Amino acid sequence: MNKIRKVVIPVAGFGTRFLPATKAQPKEMLTVVDKPVIQYVVEEAVAAGITDVILVTGASKRAVEDHFDYNYELQTWLKKQGKHEVRKEIKKIADMANFIYIRQKGPYGNGTPILCAEEIIGNEAFAVLWGDEFFYGKKNRLSQLIKVYEKYGDPVLTAYRVKPKDTTQYGMLDATKIEKNIFQIKSVIEKPGPKRTPSLLATLGGYILTPDIFATLKKTKLGRGGELWLPDAIQNLSKKRPLYACEVQDTTYYDTGSKLGYLKANVDFGLRNTELKKQFAKYLKSLKI
Repeated sequence: MNKIRKVVIPVAGFGTRFLPATKAQPKEMLTVVDKPVIQYVVEEAVAAGITDVILVTGASKRAVEDHFDYNYELQTWLKKQGKHEVRKEIKKIADMANFIYIRQKGPYGNGTPILCAEEIIGNEAFAVLWGDEFFYGKKNRLSQLIKVYEKYGDPVLTAYRVKPKDTTQYGMLDATKIEKNIFQIKSVIEKPGPKRTPSLLATLGGYILTPDIFATLKKTKLGRGGELWLPDAIQNLSKKRPLYACEVQDTTYYDTGSKLGYLKANVDFGLRNTELKKQFAKYLKSLKI
């Protein structure tokens, strides 16, 4: 069993939910206070022990690649200006990991970028995170998934407890509890609603996948919208081997791919920011809501 050292992060989508803001910039580069969303995603991965970050990009995503570059001209200018702390922060972004970029080829759908990374992944288990959402809290979400994989040796999905009304938004788990927060998956019911849901455990982005997912993806038929869907391939894989879900603990989910989730993240992180929190809290309290 290999150590999980690689993560695939698909970032080739159009970001239609944020148009016109994303007409000329990637949705992953929208900032939560002073950092782009994609940096929060990468930081979570690196904190979990990831060394190789594979970003699957498209033609309009050059800004994502540039963000994780060194940008020597900027660093030189900051040094001349005496802005040494900022320069160190900029340099640290590029030093976080070994960044690998792949241009997406193939049909639309979130399964295609995973297939595009096959040659780089090889015969290893690996992580998958989405570029427009992240977790933040006392415990690292990806580290929790990796621990489950290291114990059982099978694919692991992120599970997150939601309110009954939210079961119309996510795939919901039908699963058997085998430990405190670990479940063996029977199936995932897509957006069943409160009356039909088998549980209140939603399956969110964030996976540990084994290399047999590649052969499964190649045999998976195009699904909704004529697209290749990773969840469909994972469901097919479940017919051949066990799948597990980890109900992540002591961490908060930020869906920064939605406008409301993005606004919530900015409020939360604005109140955590040492420079802003007092003035920002004062402003929020002054609002006549």
